[in-house]
Amino acid sequence: MSEARDPFQLFRFDVEFLRTRTTQTQGAAGANVALCSGSFSECTGLEATMEPKVIKSGGANYGAFQRVGPVTFATVVLKRGITTSRDLWAWFSQVTVKAQSAFRLDVRIVVKAPGTTPEPVIAFVVRLHRALPVKLKVGDMNARSTEIGIEELHLAHEGLVIESGP
Repeated sequence: MSEARDPFQLFRFDVEFLRTRTTQTQGAAGANVALCSGSFSECTGLEATMEPKVIKSGGANYGAFQRVGPVTFATVVLKRGITTSRDLWAWFSQVTVKAQSAFRLDVRIVVKAPGTTPEPVIAFVVRLHRALPVKLKVGDMNARSTEIGIEELHLAHEGLVIESGP
C-alpha cells in the first residue's frame, strides 16, 4: 500500500507577510507579526545582481581592477495562489490608492520539499526585506469556493536572504 500524497502539494510555497512590531517604550524592533498569508504554486524572480565597479590604473596594461558595486534585486512574482482573506488586496490598496508607499512588509516564503509525508518538509526559506506590491491580479471567481484565487502578485523589495531549512 502506498503512502497518502499531500493534496496541497501543488501549492509548495507558503508565503507570510510580516510587520515588525516595535515596543512603544524603547522604540526597538520586536517580534514579527503575520498580517496575512497565502500559498502559491509558482515563484520566480529570486535574483540579485551586483554591478562591479571597474577601476583602471595607469601603467596596468593587463586589465582593470574589479571592485564590489551596488546590488539590485529583481521583482519577485508569485503565481497561482490561494488565500482565505482579502488582506493582500487591502495592502495593495493602502500602497496604491491611499498613497501610503511607506507601508512595506517583510515577506517569508517557505519552500516545501516534494514528498509524500503527512507533514511537509521545509527545503529552505526565502526572506524579502521591505516588500512593496507592484501588481496584483485576481483569478476567476467561483461561487462554490471560499478561497480567494490570486493569479499573480508582483513584489519589489530591498533585500533577499535565502536560509536553509530547519
